[in-house]
Amino acid sequence: MTACDPQVNLQGREKLTRLADFLFEAGMLRKTPRSGYQFLGSGSENVAEHSFRTAIVGFVLANEAGADPVHTAMMCLFHDFHEARIGDFNYVNRIYNTSDPKAAFEHALEGTGLESLVLPYWDELEEAESPESKLAQDADQIDLILNLKEEFDLGNKYAGKWIQGALPRLRTEVGRELVQRITETDHTDWWYKGPDRSWWARKNGKKKAE
Repeated sequence: MTACDPQVNLQGREKLTRLADFLFEAGMLRKTPRSGYQFLGSGSENVAEHSFRTAIVGFVLANEAGADPVHTAMMCLFHDFHEARIGDFNYVNRIYNTSDPKAAFEHALEGTGLESLVLPYWDELEEAESPESKLAQDADQIDLILNLKEEFDLGNKYAGKWIQGALPRLRTEVGRELVQRITETDHTDWWYKGPDRSWWARKNGKKKAE
């Protein structure tokens, strides 16, 4: 780490102060857009939104697969934390830009006391050898596929092409089975078909006794 590195200025701060820094930094993920949607032409999402549902997808997948749901969800939760510092590079950006995501994550954690607890999630996910890491990798793709299915249902035909492009990246059978069901399910069914059908026929105003 060089003297011109801004991380130097954070060294020596008390642990609780660094934890406060870390939590403020986590908030930056709400302000960091996922950049691929500019090519899709519709839809939008920030990194915090993506990480939240990815963690839920990972929990669900692991539970279905008989793996550790909490361990999988934690990998998902932190998988893009580095983007608070470097932003989200889509597949075109990555042709021309380089970065050091792990260094960004290490710097974010430095002095928080969380290093030994959280950094192993990063290494395990990158190695993608454990069942939980493979499920977490799938959860990352499935969150994208869920968004793409919504955009496809709303009329963006290119979202369908993107879904087909994402399918080969799935690593687990349970992930592939879930995606198959996602592609067969209208994204509005959970709320549109949920209420009693008579609800949609009711008129405005207080119901009068007959």
